[in-house]
Amino acid sequence: MSPSPQLRVRATYLRGGTSKGTFFALDDLPEAARTAGVKRDALLLRVVGSPDPYGKQIDGMGGATSSTSKAVIVSRSARPDHDVDYLFGQVSIDQAFVDWSGNCGNLTAAVGPFAITRGLLDPDRVPRDGIATVRIWQANIGKSIIARVPMADGVVVETGDFELDGVTFPAAEIEIEFRDPAADEESGGGAMFPTGQLIDTLEVPGIGSFAATFINAGIPTIFLEAAALGYTGTELQEAINGDAAALARFETIRAHGALRMGLIQKLEDAARRQHTPKIAFVAPPQTYRASSGKTVEASEIDLVVRALSMGKLHHAMMGTAAVAIGTAAAIPGTLVSQAAGGAKPAVRFGHPSGTLRVGAEAILQDGEWIVTQASMSRSARMLMDGWVCVPSDTL
Repeated sequence: MSPSPQLRVRATYLRGGTSKGTFFALDDLPEAARTAGVKRDALLLRVVGSPDPYGKQIDGMGGATSSTSKAVIVSRSARPDHDVDYLFGQVSIDQAFVDWSGNCGNLTAAVGPFAITRGLLDPDRVPRDGIATVRIWQANIGKSIIARVPMADGVVVETGDFELDGVTFPAAEIEIEFRDPAADEESGGGAMFPTGQLIDTLEVPGIGSFAATFINAGIPTIFLEAAALGYTGTELQEAINGDAAALARFETIRAHGALRMGLIQKLEDAARRQHTPKIAFVAPPQTYRASSGKTVEASEIDLVVRALSMGKLHHAMMGTAAVAIGTAAAIPGTLVSQAAGGAKPAVRFGHPSGTLRVGAEAILQDGEWIVTQASMSRSARMLMDGWVCVPSDTL
């Protein structure tokens, strides 16, 4: 076998919120990977270092967690009133597939800075100083997102004093607004409450019966009560992720919930749709010690939430799941608003790394709840800019 040079692909490695991912401008991808399909998936899998039976992604850019096994493709948008299109791929760690079924709310915070830095916006849309308003089309779910990115002397401001629990160092604040975040036909999830109920009973053979709120907002999410699962809602990662039986139980519940939500046609399909739906459990506010060691006081929060992503308890909170939390908290009668002590237009919830505030605007129209927007603040920072290399036989 004669050696051949590796492919060099222009890329940027960014942190967005509490996630990290490899970002590509669409036109920088090899031609075979510029359209959806096997070639694109093969490239992203090799870039990230998957599938890896060791679960470490040593031979790639991934960090062996759901928060760091991610890829993003950004391009100029041809849609009216949008600047860029943003496509997100959740790359499986140990299996050879990329899940394109949902968005990453955390990496959304990095899309605006990346697009500005790579010159994907029209120059007249980017102020030299002040706030650049980036209009993003989220291609996975067919939704509009507004990112407000701080600028100084013509460049993106990345450093600052905004602190985000789950991120070690402070950075510049980026405001994110999710427009009309509930699902529609284009997002493939149907109505915001796919069963037509705010609380359902989910029967899971061999495991039990659970009260559940199924919601399609931000990302399809199944909310359960912590107490019904035998938890307090203040658990940290090791309490869940070190328990193989608990993870298997959560996955079985998630699969039955996905079927109930109409996201899959048969239970076996859930194995190939790991990114969605998310599963989360909620409880009233409680004092607990976060993973950093700091104490989160019950008086500081409205409720506690724990959520799983790609089969593991998340170290903080997925941005899209935070949208689902904020949306459900704004609507009376969901498990989330009940845990919060009543519906609220904005809540601060406790997660394993600390707290997060999210707000949503909900109105009752013709007997149906409509959410016009949800908002939160995140931060982003460029970690590496250059090229990623993959073996030339990848494509």
